[in-house]
Amino acid sequence: MASIFSKIVNGEIPCYKVAEDENYLAFLDIFPLAIGHVLVIPKVEIDYLFDLNDQKYIGLMLFSKRVALALKQTIPCKKVGVAVLGLEVPHAHIHLVPLNDEHDINFSRPKLKLSAEEFNETATRIAGNFV
Repeated sequence: MASIFSKIVNGEIPCYKVAEDENYLAFLDIFPLAIGHVLVIPKVEIDYLFDLNDQKYIGLMLFSKRVALALKQTIPCKKVGVAVLGLEVPHAHIHLVPLNDEHDINFSRPKLKLSAEEFNETATRIAGNFV
């Protein structure tokens, strides 16, 4: 059975896309820790990040770096935090979270509730800074 992320890649489920190329996709987390919280995934469905072959792993990291630079340019923050948990969805993914404080990346915190308009506006702004 395809993961929810594979369904997003295949266009079966919508997302708030911020960046995409032939191998990777970045979109807003719909249960964000902060405005601009992005998930970056390989389009190929592999459960565990470290099961990616070296080429896909390095490509994912380089793509994530480009997304993080766009995110930092878009959302006022000191740094962009990186987290790899991988327990909730069986598809390798990286969380990019705007940080102003170390507690901003605490996944036990309550998640933000944003409107579709807020998600769309944030995704559009980040996408506009992606190069």
